Amino acid sequence: MKLAILSCNGQSYSTRRLREAALQRGHKVKVLNTLKFAIDLDQGMPDLYFRQKHLSQYDAVLPRIGASITYYGTAVVRQFEQMDVFCANSSASIASSRDKLRSLQILSRHSIGIPQTTFVRDKKDVLPAIERVGGAPVVIKLIEGTQGIGVILANSLSTAAGIVELLQSQKQSVLIQKFVKESKGRDIRAFVVGDRVVGAMRRVAQGQEFRSNVHRGGITEPVQLDELYTETAVRAAQILGLRVAGVDLLEGKDGPQIMEVNSSPGLEGIEGCTQLDIAGSIIDYIAAQVNFPEIDLRQRLTVSSGYGVAEIHIPEGSEYIGKTITESRLREKDIVVLTLHRNAKVIPNPKPERELFAGDRLLCFGKLELMRDMTPKKVRRKRRPKVKTLPELPVADEVYKEAGTIESVAIPAETDGNDHE
Repeated sequence: MKLAILSCNGQSYSTRRLREAALQRGHKVKVLNTLKFAIDLDQGMPDLYFRQKHLSQYDAVLPRIGASITYYGTAVVRQFEQMDVFCANSSASIASSRDKLRSLQILSRHSIGIPQTTFVRDKKDVLPAIERVGGAPVVIKLIEGTQGIGVILANSLSTAAGIVELLQSQKQSVLIQKFVKESKGRDIRAFVVGDRVVGAMRRVAQGQEFRSNVHRGGITEPVQLDELYTETAVRAAQILGLRVAGVDLLEGKDGPQIMEVNSSPGLEGIEGCTQLDIAGSIIDYIAAQVNFPEIDLRQRLTVSSGYGVAEIHIPEGSEYIGKTITESRLREKDIVVLTLHRNAKVIPNPKPERELFAGDRLLCFGKLELMRDMTPKKVRRKRRPKVKTLPELPVADEVYKEAGTIESVAIPAETDGNDHE
């Protein structure tokens, strides 16, 4: 296998370990600076140049895209995808995971634990939003902060409102998130490769610091995840389309809560803690995928006029309840069931004799016109009871003290994508 590692810092621990692991397994590997590519577009001929020279052929690409170059980095990865080169993480999945709001929006439609979160722009919406997530204390986050930078704990309502207003005045987009008290200063980093967790560690903050990032002085310990935490980490990565991911989970009283899913997780912390060959697991997975890569359905299926992918719901009272997939006669209607979603479980390629229940969701490929007729009209969700709006609180200068200095919430210039190493 000929592998390209996209990284702006070839000397970082993660990049060096990935290169060493590839060489040890007999693969050809080169570290290519993501910013040195030129993207050429022509009819039927997507192409790339690197340092003014035509790029040779590669079997696979492992992106290490830093936060500061997300737009250009994902454009380069997208070009490799158009050239049918296997990419360990897709451009779309990198973009989705990098934006905290976007990733939580995607996760929120699934049966997977996330801290209650709100996003507002209008000053008048700040106090009601804080109340909706349970009131102070709350966690305030920059949408694209990394390594714990731009994550602030506000212990009072007035402090939280002041911090949000301060950040918004600096043109920063922020999230207001429920503070999971039972997990204060602790979280779990699960390293997902493909469909399994290859290593996990618990990070514990020190002193008065509530952020557990290793960059913030947090200490680590290896941990063996139970089935629920393992399944949650893998599902979170898969929902966002990531094949290689660092999934950060809080240990909530109601089970695991997804805090963040990282597309370029650092290796130094987790390899040092667990003594596992995480880099080797990544290379082995990529090598296994090269000859049988996944297909981008969105691009391929649009070629077949009138055909596509849709989700069919089985509501209460449906004629399909109690019938098997064979008895539903979907196949006779030129509709193939790809996966069956039942509660929090996903059943790929369900057997024809599997019985259908109320609440099942079938991801199908077939004639869109027929599937459209089978899709029930959307039922409006009941609104939550209105929260009484609190009077605006005065924001004094001392309110900002808890936010620290402006430097503590600035986004750093990333060089290697080691967002939480």
